[in-house]
Amino acid sequence: MDTQAPAAAVAAVRARAEEHLRALVGRPDATLYDDQWAAIAALVVERRRALVVQRTGWGKSAVYFVATLLLREGLQTAAGGRDQRGDHRAGPTVIISPLLALMRNQIAAAERAGIRAVTVNSTNMEQWDEVHRAIAAGEVDVLLVSPERLNNPGFRDEVLPRLAATCGLLVVDEAHCISDWGHDFRPDYRRIRTLLRELPDGIPVLATTATANQRVTDDVAEQLDGAERVSGDEKANEFPEVAARRAAGLGGGTLVLRGSLDRASLRLGVVRLTTAQQRLAWLADHLAEQPGSGIVYCLTVAATQEVADYLRSRGHQVAAYSGQTEQTERLALEQALVDGQVKALVATSALGMGFDASLGFVVNLGAPNSPVAYYQQVGRAGRGTVDDASVVLLPATEDRDIWAYFASLAFPREDVVRTTLDVLAEEGRAMSTPALEPRVDLSRSRLETMLKVLDVDGAVRRVRGGWEATGRPWEYDAERYARVAAERQAEQQAMLDYLSSDECRMRYLRRQLDDPEVLADPEWQCGRCDNCGGLQLSTEVSAQAVEEAAARIARPGVPIEPRRQWPTGLASIGVSRSGRIRQPAEEGRAIARLTDLGHGAALRGLFAVSPGSPTGMEDGPVPDALARAMVTLLQDWQPKVDAIVVAESERKPTLTADLAAGLSRFLGVPVVGRWAVVDPSVGPDRGATNSAQRVAAVGRRCALRLDEPDAVRDRRVLLVDDRVVSGWSLTLGAEALHEAGAAAVVPLVLAVSG
Repeated sequence: MDTQAPAAAVAAVRARAEEHLRALVGRPDATLYDDQWAAIAALVVERRRALVVQRTGWGKSAVYFVATLLLREGLQTAAGGRDQRGDHRAGPTVIISPLLALMRNQIAAAERAGIRAVTVNSTNMEQWDEVHRAIAAGEVDVLLVSPERLNNPGFRDEVLPRLAATCGLLVVDEAHCISDWGHDFRPDYRRIRTLLRELPDGIPVLATTATANQRVTDDVAEQLDGAERVSGDEKANEFPEVAARRAAGLGGGTLVLRGSLDRASLRLGVVRLTTAQQRLAWLADHLAEQPGSGIVYCLTVAATQEVADYLRSRGHQVAAYSGQTEQTERLALEQALVDGQVKALVATSALGMGFDASLGFVVNLGAPNSPVAYYQQVGRAGRGTVDDASVVLLPATEDRDIWAYFASLAFPREDVVRTTLDVLAEEGRAMSTPALEPRVDLSRSRLETMLKVLDVDGAVRRVRGGWEATGRPWEYDAERYARVAAERQAEQQAMLDYLSSDECRMRYLRRQLDDPEVLADPEWQCGRCDNCGGLQLSTEVSAQAVEEAAARIARPGVPIEPRRQWPTGLASIGVSRSGRIRQPAEEGRAIARLTDLGHGAALRGLFAVSPGSPTGMEDGPVPDALARAMVTLLQDWQPKVDAIVVAESERKPTLTADLAAGLSRFLGVPVVGRWAVVDPSVGPDRGATNSAQRVAAVGRRCALRLDEPDAVRDRRVLLVDDRVVSGWSLTLGAEALHEAGAAAVVPLVLAVSG
C-alpha cells in the first residue's frame, strides 16, 4: 500500500493521536514521546510489527490505546493508508495480557479514554457469550485475553480464527514471556508464535515489555518478524518517523524501539544482615520510615505469612498476598494498597507484572534469582505521582537454596517426556490431565506445563476432553535446555554480584538489561543509590526487635494437615483405592518448613545432599538445637499418645532411630513398631512428585512391622518420620496402623519440604 504522506497529513494524524493521549492520561498538556509516536505510526499507517522495550511507567499502554482509537476511527487514511480488507474502520484490538491485575488496570485506563474494553478469562466465564456477541456487533474496541485462552480448544478453534481475521491490532503485553530466555518464560505464550503466523496480511502487531535484555529482545523480534518481511520498495516508501527509527532497530519487518531503562524516581540500596531475626527486626524498626505504602517481597508463600504475622504483632498494618490468596481477597488487598489503607502487602511475585499504583517503596526480603527479575519487581515503586521511592534489598543465605528448588522444576528429563508421549499414543484417544497424571511421575502443575510445551512443539494437541498425541516426531532438545539452564546460572551469579558490588546500583541493573544508553556511557551514575551516596540506609536494629523476631521465628510448630482423599486414577496403575480415606490421620506437627526463616536453615543443612555419602545424605543423631525445638513443640502441642511407631529411613537410619528414642524418653511411651522398608528396590524418592505414583511406590516399598500383634490396638499412636514431602507415606502408614487396631494416628516429623 502507498504509505507516502504529505507533511500536513502526518501532522493531522499526530495531532489527533495527542488528543487521544490527553484524554487517556487526563492532562491537557500531554504530548507523545518520539518513540511513542514512531510506534503508533508504524502500527497505524504502515501496518507494521513493532517491539517496544521501555521502562515501567514510560507509557507503553498509551501506544496501543492511542493506536486502537486511530484505527477504530479509520484515521490512518488521512496519511494515505487504507485498510487492506477494504474497510476504513479497523476491528477491535486484541491484547494478550498475562495477569488479571494487569487486565483490570488496562480496562480502567481504557475506560478513562472512552475505549470500550472487555476481557475473557477464567474468572468471568458466565460473561463470555455476552462478550462474543458485543464483539460481533462491533461494540468492543479492546478485548483482553489471557495467554491460557489461546490454547483452550473451544476458544482456539472457534473464537480465535474469527478474531485473527477481524482484529485491527494484536498486542502482546509482557512479551519477554514469549522467550525461553525471558526471566518469566511461560509456555502458554509460545502459542502466540502460531497465532502470529496465522494472522492475515495487514494486521499490525505490537509487543511490549520493560524487562528484556538484548538476547530476549532479539528472540522476540525474530518471532515477530516471522512471516512479515519488508521489501526494498516498501522501505523506500516508509513513513518518515518509522524510517528514521529503522536504522536503530533490527532489520526485517519488525521495528524495535529500545529506550533508557533508568527509573529516576528509584533510590536503590542493599542492607546485608547476618541472621533472619536481624532482617525481620530491620523491617519492624524501619518499615514506618519508608515513604507511603509499598510491597515487601518474599520468595515463598510460607514467608509471606510468617513475615506478615510478625509485622502485625509489632503494630504494622500489613497483609499477606500470594498465588494462594483467594481471588476476591486479592482484589480487596490490591485496592487497600492503592488506597493507602495498608502500609504494605507482604507478597510473592504474584503481585508483579502490571500492578499499577503510586507506591513509595519496595523491600525485598530475599533476593530474586536474576537482576532482570529484580528490576521487574522494583518497578512497582516510584510510579504515577511518586517522585522519590526507596528500594531496599535484604538478601539471605537461604536465597540460593530457594533458587535451587525452583530450578528443580525445569523441563523434565527425556525419559519422563517419552513416557508421557507413549501413554497418550497407547491410549489412542484424548486423556484428561487427571487421567494421565497417575501414569506419569510428575506433579499435575509440572505435567500441565510440559504438555503445553509439547503442544507448541506439535507432539501433542489439546482437545475437548484433554490431550492427545499427534504422532508427529519429537526430539528432546537437550542442548537448548542446557543453554537455558546455563543462562539461569549466570543470572544467579549476576544477582549475587549485585549484592556486593560497589558500582552504581541502577547502572548495574541497566547494564544487565543491555540498556543502550548505559552501554554507550559506562561512566554514568544515578546519584541516588547507596553506592552513589544518594541513599543512606541504617543497618541498626533494636535489641528488643531482634529479641522479639528471634522468639517469633524460633517458635517451632507447623501443622501437618492429613490427606483425606485418595488420588484419582489409582485403578489404572493397579492400586485398589479411591474416593475418601476412611480413617485419616489426625492433624500432625513438624518443627518447621525447609523454607522457613527460623529453623529452616538448620533443617536444610540436615537434609542437604552429600555426594560423598553412600546414601546421598549424612546421617547422625538429632542436632541439639533441633532437639530443643522438638521439646518446645511438644510442650506447646501436648499430644495425647500411648505408643510410638517410627518410619524407617535408608538414608538417615540413625536420625530417625534417635528421634524416636528421644520422643519415647520425653513422652514416657514405648516405641512398639516400625513403618518398615520391605522392598528397597523401590527407591525412597520414587513417585515423589506425583500423588498416584507415590501411593503405588510407598505401597510396594513399606509395610507395618509391630513388636507384638496387638501392640497398637486401641492406642493413640505417634507416627514419627524425619520429614514430609508429599504426605503419602504418613497417610499409608496411618492406614496400616488403623487396620492393626489403632484408635488414632498422630504424625510428628522434623521438617516439611517446601
